Amino acid sequence: MRKKVLRVLTMALALFFACASANAADFTIGIMQDKPGAAQKFGPLIALFKSKGVDVGLQGYSNYPDAAIKFADGAVSAMFAGSGVAGTMIIKDLAYPLVRPVDKRGYSTYWAVVLAPKGSPEFTGDPAYFKGKEIICSALASSGEFFARSLLGPNRELKKAGSHGIAIEALAKGQADVAIVKNRVWDSVKGDYPGLEKVGQDDGENPNNALIVSYKADKDKVAKIREILLALENDNSQEAIQVRQSMGVEKFIPTTMEDFSHTLGLLRKAGVTKDFNFSY
Repeated sequence: MRKKVLRVLTMALALFFACASANAADFTIGIMQDKPGAAQKFGPLIALFKSKGVDVGLQGYSNYPDAAIKFADGAVSAMFAGSGVAGTMIIKDLAYPLVRPVDKRGYSTYWAVVLAPKGSPEFTGDPAYFKGKEIICSALASSGEFFARSLLGPNRELKKAGSHGIAIEALAKGQADVAIVKNRVWDSVKGDYPGLEKVGQDDGENPNNALIVSYKADKDKVAKIREILLALENDNSQEAIQVRQSMGVEKFIPTTMEDFSHTLGLLRKAGVTKDFNFSY
């Protein structure tokens, strides 16, 4: 118990100093969180960039809508973003994708899964499945609210959660009939929820945790950040090793508009346009 408390405190301090660094740097990267505490693992990036001569700050956001609004308002120069928010910024001509991580299992994409209590009927893609059901999902997530609205339209009432992990916990407590969440988050916690099961999923994939960049960002600094991240796989410095260990990644790979083809189609079905104001 004592070790667990110390670990939590250490992670909290890491996030505090990471966010504090945003005030000292002229290039700040926002961090979206798909579950509570996810931003903390990005902290070692500060030391890696600094070791290569690039002064970068990090700013964590507690939920997707807050991160989206802050990015659109110019609070950060770039952001590690969920594909729903990233795709929205692309549609609004505010940002472009740069790179994304590949984790130690070789994953760089994800998709929405539909969860329900064990023994529930299978979801096969028919929107009628959700008739009369209370749905909980993460707001502005391609594997949450945007997936739901691509099927059910902008006026369907949804119960919104601050993250995919919170949505799963709420479903387990009986606060909804189904949850729509990110498959990677579900895979990481499903052993803790024996009463829940996956009953269906999206048929396409979205880029995971892509780094999107504002069109207003310093292009020379962006080029250097891209170079550093793409070289991470073969960088044996202590700073690079710490980033790989903390983030659980092997490398970063180039990411383009083409990688967002499924995501952008889903967002447009959900009613996202250049004038979208981050709420329904």
